[in-house]
Amino acid sequence: MGFADVKNDVAFRKIFGNDNRKETLVSFLNAVLAFKGKQKIVEVKIMNPYQLPKLRGGKVTIIDVKATDQIGRNYIVEMQVGELDGFAKRVLFYFSKSYSEQIKRGDFYRQLKPVIFIGILDYSFSINSKYISRHQIRDVETHEHLLEDVEFNFIELPKFNKDLHELETLTEKWVYFIKNAENLDVIPENVDDEGLKSAYQEANKHTWTPEELEAYDYALMREEDERAKLDQAENKGKNQEKIKIAKRLIKRNLTNEEIAEDTGLTSEQIEQLRSEKQ
Repeated sequence: MGFADVKNDVAFRKIFGNDNRKETLVSFLNAVLAFKGKQKIVEVKIMNPYQLPKLRGGKVTIIDVKATDQIGRNYIVEMQVGELDGFAKRVLFYFSKSYSEQIKRGDFYRQLKPVIFIGILDYSFSINSKYISRHQIRDVETHEHLLEDVEFNFIELPKFNKDLHELETLTEKWVYFIKNAENLDVIPENVDDEGLKSAYQEANKHTWTPEELEAYDYALMREEDERAKLDQAENKGKNQEKIKIAKRLIKRNLTNEEIAEDTGLTSEQIEQLRSEKQ
């Protein structure tokens, strides 16, 4: 077997947005949200099921899975690989739209159902040391939970560091799958949940069509391009700061060697800045 990187846009939607394997999403939601008894999800309707993205002339824009359970609760499951500027505000905006669009003008507010957001992040987001954090609206003094329709959950993958033999709960096995599936060759022996087992089977690239593999590789390439752009922008910013410092030091008549030691610029770069000054 060769498993896909679950964090890839195409793989993520194929696994969690598969209309033919809803048991995968049901298992994941119940495990991450710790739903038990009457709370437990038994059925979901996927609102934006997986479709193979069109590659020519456009971008792969698959980023999330939306679903509704048997009692009307709504779920947004999103994978976020790169740290996005204004991410928290975007989550609130996206959440608000999903909540308000449930009803139309003239409908009763009581028709609104809870919306639960689950963000799977490949970077650290909160100061919470735990890999799963749950955010609700509560009274800061009494902790009374009146606004029950609002909940945000964040799974921060860098904070999850358990090895395969250390996994105990289904939640841990799910997070391990998302973070490490691409590094495995077979389905782990400790996978006894049908939903998670289905996820591994769907992540097996040997069962994918050539078109799906092409879309997967394209999404991976696009992701690498975005990372390269971010690195380039970051390096450019650092270099500009070095140049500013070097120009100040030139005005103070420091030698090229002294400026190079303080900024990391080469003697040639410093000489170029001296000539520009003239």
